[in-house]
Amino acid sequence: MKRREFITLLGGASAAWPLAAWAQQGGKLATVGVMASGTVADTSHLTAAFVQRLRELGWIEGRNVAIEYRWGEGRTERFTEIADEFVRLKVDLILTHNTPPTFAAKQATSVIPIVFATAGDPVGTGIVASLSRPGGNITGLSGQAPDTTGKRIELLREIVPGLRRLAMLADVGNPFTAREIDEVHGAAQTLALEADVFEIRRAEDIGPAFKALQGRAQALYVPSVPLFFVNRVRVNTFALVARLPTMYIIREPVEVGGLMSYGPNWRDMWRRAANLVDKILRGAKPAELPVEQPTKFDLFINLTTANALGLEVPSTLLARADEVIE
Repeated sequence: MKRREFITLLGGASAAWPLAAWAQQGGKLATVGVMASGTVADTSHLTAAFVQRLRELGWIEGRNVAIEYRWGEGRTERFTEIADEFVRLKVDLILTHNTPPTFAAKQATSVIPIVFATAGDPVGTGIVASLSRPGGNITGLSGQAPDTTGKRIELLREIVPGLRRLAMLADVGNPFTAREIDEVHGAAQTLALEADVFEIRRAEDIGPAFKALQGRAQALYVPSVPLFFVNRVRVNTFALVARLPTMYIIREPVEVGGLMSYGPNWRDMWRRAANLVDKILRGAKPAELPVEQPTKFDLFINLTTANALGLEVPSTLLARADEVIE
């Protein structure tokens, strides 16, 4: 056999490795448990990106990999239930999304590999020991949410003339919240703004929070935690009634009436999470796979919402936007 033919054959064998390896285990498919923080509708575009990338890497659902989907629907207690269920099912890997589901998976098992598609601050919240060497059975992608808090508030100030008072909704049941509160207060102080935090524990608290902040803020900062993601329509409805411009980290709330968002592209991060899943299923250890950083940050502006609030978006800001919703 010629050297080039041998290399080609070797490459093909490598690509087919997952199917052959798992077939040797009595026909057992590699099983990935996907714990999404929202609902089926909320995350379908993200799971589709993940599955597509897995296919590109040689993992075909139903042929050499099985995927068990569970949706937390923004309820913290669901994450623990799902993580425990995945342990009972003896899945080969758990994929999580956002900080609370990742914590639930970490508490449920120290053996099954865990990949988080995004977590706001994995080091600051104690999910991993460090970005370069996460340690244990877990790795994934950092959302770098706190690192870009100041940028979001600066962008909000560009669209809200004379911004002096900022409100933040805070899910106090989320371990990531404390870090983000600190970042919002720090950025507000740097920009000479007042920042008030309004605590939320469940969806029913959203309405009363808006009553409490009425007249006390000119704009609203909303973190991308599961509780607010699932209830984004409710938050936006109250915000529009209160005539409060909203700033988010991700685009989905902007698509349903939020004013603007700036942050990492979640679809891209789910695709990159598939790369980590592929490496682990092929034998890599999560502890030795560095936590990756976002490479694509998007700015989205809802011009319809801006018009409804009587805000004029500067042309320079529109030119910088990745997408303008009209």
